[in-house]
Amino acid sequence: MKTKEQLFEFIAKQKTAFIASVDADGFPNMKAMFAPRKIHGNSFYFTTNTSSMRVQQYIDNPKASIYFFNKGRFRYTGVMLIGTMEVLQDAEIKKEIWRAGDTMFYRQGVTDPDYCVLKFTAEKGRYYSDLKTESFSLEN
Repeated sequence: MKTKEQLFEFIAKQKTAFIASVDADGFPNMKAMFAPRKIHGNSFYFTTNTSSMRVQQYIDNPKASIYFFNKGRFRYTGVMLIGTMEVLQDAEIKKEIWRAGDTMFYRQGVTDPDYCVLKFTAEKGRYYSDLKTESFSLEN
């Protein structure tokens, strides 16, 4: 089994993340996102539109999952993390993870009301590589 540091190092190298929410009927909903802007401890920070369907789903039910993978020529590696997602509107975190090109998505800049931050906090996960799967806990 990889260490937490090795798992998070793998995650930090990926360009795409898949995030899952739970809809009003209890079904999982998944979508691809840009990689997290920030990883701190067991928390992963993403940007998204406040008006998105996913934001309302996380407000209604914070249970969430994120998934990262790398498909090499001969090897597939994946890491799934399970935890909770918070919708943040705090100006400080919004400024911290803002990037210059974000105006393409949020025309009014860092203060655009349709710009928010998703903070995912991982509790546990599963790691897959070389035809083996292992569960792990991230709680202290």
